Amino acid sequence: MAGKKKPSIPRWLWLLCFVVVSVAMVLLEPYDSDSSGAVTSPGGPGPSSTYSASSALQALAALPVRDAASQSGYEREAFGSAWTDSVTVEFGKNGCDTRNDILKRDLVHISLEPATKDCTVRTGTLHDPYTGNEIFFRRGSDTSSQVQIDHVVALSNAWKTGAQQLDEQQRRNLANDPRNLIAVDGPTNQSKGDADAAQWLPPNAGYHCDYVAQQIEVKSVYKLWVTPAEHEAMSRVLSAC
Repeated sequence: MAGKKKPSIPRWLWLLCFVVVSVAMVLLEPYDSDSSGAVTSPGGPGPSSTYSASSALQALAALPVRDAASQSGYEREAFGSAWTDSVTVEFGKNGCDTRNDILKRDLVHISLEPATKDCTVRTGTLHDPYTGNEIFFRRGSDTSSQVQIDHVVALSNAWKTGAQQLDEQQRRNLANDPRNLIAVDGPTNQSKGDADAAQWLPPNAGYHCDYVAQQIEVKSVYKLWVTPAEHEAMSRVLSAC
């Protein structure tokens, strides 16, 4: 006696499964749109916090120690146009300005302005390393300054400790190198000005070690020096890490 033929799965059921899987894949994409049309994203990993105090102390020991040179001849334009993309460091020539590159790296839960090739950050949340506070960022003429991009080694400080000897491209790189940039609370950044580690440290004491190590990394990469007071302050901070 012949066995019964097993029923085949209807074609419409295969089609339904395909549609369900396709919709699920779209919903799981990292980007979507909010009601305003802005593209949203979870944001980047933020600045590195993997500095080793012992490695930083070794790098500090290798830096030249000299008095600061004259600030004569310093001007912001010596480091190129602000936030230029014409650099050969990370994020360079990617079509976005450096400020927005760093906002995308350091903020979380960001939304991007539509029709800006996913460059311009509209909103996001900053876990500010300088104060330890959480800051909501919204792009606008009255609000953008609440989150600023700090040059960890201030450009005028760099100028007085060797950057005036760099060529034009190297100075542009220094001003836009993500290793020298971090998104922070605007008023706190303003209070820092162009101070070095002997003159200013972030209010958040828990960030002192990473902050000083980051300065040492930048000065090492660009072959800058530290002043005696700066060297002493950096050594003191790292010895307590």
